[in-house]
Amino acid sequence: MAVPKKKTSKSKRDKRKATWKHKAVVAAEKALSMGKSVLTGRAKGFVYPTEDEEEES
Repeated sequence: MAVPKKKTSKSKRDKRKATWKHKAVVAAEKALSMGKSVLTGRAKGFVYPTEDEEEES
């Protein structure tokens, strides 16, 4: 079984944890921003189905 050779300092541990948590915050902000742009109709960076296309099918 692998065992760490030295104890990790609290600052290194906390920095890794903060980075990990910050990724979730960034992803949530992006998702909220994308949702808002879809609702306002200004989204141009991706393709998504609209009601008009669904009726034609």
